[in-house]
Amino acid sequence: MEFKLEKTDQKSKARTGTVKTAHGEIKTPIFMPVGTVGTVKGIHQHEVKDDIKAQIILGNTYHLYLKPGQEILQKAGGLHKFMNWNGPILTDSGGYQVYSLAGTRKIKEEGVKFQSHIDGSYHNFTPEYAMDIQRVIGADLIMAFDECTPYPCEYNYAKRSMHMTHRWLKRCIDRVNETEPLYGYEQTLLPIVQGSTYKDLRTQSAEAIASFDQPANAIGGLSVGEPAEELYAMTDLVCDILPKDKPRYLMGVGTPWNILECIALGVDMFDCVLPTRNARHGTLYTKNGIINIKNLKWADDFSLLDTDGTSYVDSVYTKAYVRHLFSANEALGRQIASIHNLAFYLWLVTEARTKIEEGTFSTWKDEMCKKMMEKM
Repeated sequence: MEFKLEKTDQKSKARTGTVKTAHGEIKTPIFMPVGTVGTVKGIHQHEVKDDIKAQIILGNTYHLYLKPGQEILQKAGGLHKFMNWNGPILTDSGGYQVYSLAGTRKIKEEGVKFQSHIDGSYHNFTPEYAMDIQRVIGADLIMAFDECTPYPCEYNYAKRSMHMTHRWLKRCIDRVNETEPLYGYEQTLLPIVQGSTYKDLRTQSAEAIASFDQPANAIGGLSVGEPAEELYAMTDLVCDILPKDKPRYLMGVGTPWNILECIALGVDMFDCVLPTRNARHGTLYTKNGIINIKNLKWADDFSLLDTDGTSYVDSVYTKAYVRHLFSANEALGRQIASIHNLAFYLWLVTEARTKIEEGTFSTWKDEMCKKMMEKM
């Protein structure tokens, strides 16, 4: 992986760059649609590429490990071939999913024992095994195995967890260094900054992560229930420590305004299930505000999905029609809404890149955040 930093905003820490991977270039800042089990839920791959204009998607080690499993993925030649996606892929290590299984997992220094949410069977993830699975999946960017602490989190627990995450990182790096990629191209390991919402722990963790000198770095353990002010404060602190010549990935964030605010703090890459999850429940994001498409007010509104009569995809669907689909419980409604939201997110980060290049990002960002948060 290579990263070229191209332009930095004069009034903020926002920046543009290009990440080069074996499966193509990624123009940053970028949002990565979440394709947890080898699919961006309910959307064809050609729509992800051509309509949404995604440059990279995310898969999840925990879910892909359970289904379809390593044997099938390796026989297929890796996830790219299995799902017919020829662009870059990033895989989460499974640490966040283990965090979400709080009632059915045990964390020890060696690793984590957990129960499958599918059939209750027991499994063990170690840092080494998480790397082995990601070798089989074959993503371009792979994540270190870490513990994502909850919010709120007691200080001493957050401290112990952070240090364990750093020790696990060393084991992840050693495993990657002693193994070879399976499909003829390099994979890049990203370490993850932890430390909950404690400034001293976040500082220690960011300094430790930077010292490992990996080609890219990630910020984890945020967007888990903390106030937005804490999210921004921790992100700002960490971005000031992580090296400027390497891409920064903020995991699991977030709303459109979260993304713009964190671009302003120096983040380059984002992912979140929010646009597709909320789309399936009828929430549409636009540059003029948030639409609940299920509301009666849209029943005879024959404009396209944004309020100024535009759409972020080549679409002829109106608010009235999409509302009808939701009212009739038709799957097409959820598909159209998901494509719309993801296309909007990709439009948003692409527009942010343009504004950074033009030198107008900060003013535009403040105006956009105010409008996008309004409910329509």
